[in-house]
Amino acid sequence: MQTEKIVDILKRVDLFEGLDTAYLATLAMIAKTMRLDKGRTIFWAGDEGKGFYLVQSGRVKIFRTSFSGKEQILHVFGFGEAFGEVAVFAGDNFPASAVTLEPSELLFFPRDAFRKLLAREPDLALQMLALLSKRLRAFVNKVEELSLKEVPARLASHFLLLAAASRTDTFELDLSKTELSKYLGTIPETLSRTLKKMENQGLVSGNGARIEIVDRAGLEEIAEGLVRL
Repeated sequence: MQTEKIVDILKRVDLFEGLDTAYLATLAMIAKTMRLDKGRTIFWAGDEGKGFYLVQSGRVKIFRTSFSGKEQILHVFGFGEAFGEVAVFAGDNFPASAVTLEPSELLFFPRDAFRKLLAREPDLALQMLALLSKRLRAFVNKVEELSLKEVPARLASHFLLLAAASRTDTFELDLSKTELSKYLGTIPETLSRTLKKMENQGLVSGNGARIEIVDRAGLEEIAEGLVRL
């Protein structure tokens, strides 16, 4: 990919917001483009963190697998989102695995080259730290949700987040129901039963991957744990 096209992509990424075009051009020069099919492993937990990645198109799931083989999805990243950035600062192994959920194009930034750029551009370092802090808060909230909330509350919260992101109460699920169950820390059968109960109680209406929130107030009460499904 030409440097100019990568610069155009970087201008639309929050992580690099406000940086001069000259710095973005330097970033573009060290970036390596990767094109991956659906289901391709980007790295496994424990692999050496040689750099970090930025999603140019497609989606990537970050997950951990227990000793029993159960998969827990930690996050799903889409356009303009970075992952694996801990390797830049810690020089450590990746703590989780990453796999493409659909055909994807990624930009890879090698650790050594990127750290040299950070030394010359402190504003970029501050933005990286802000990203890591935001990511940490998200993981703390995730742990709290999985440990304290029941499945209906987790699903209701997820629906409300999708509606907020879509700016409409009718939206498409961002994950298959199998992947969504892993993300919410449950099993597909429990997820299906929970969704069916929500439909029967008039909280949501489902048509395949398309969901419509019918009773927002009721869904919010379940998400907040004020009532049980």
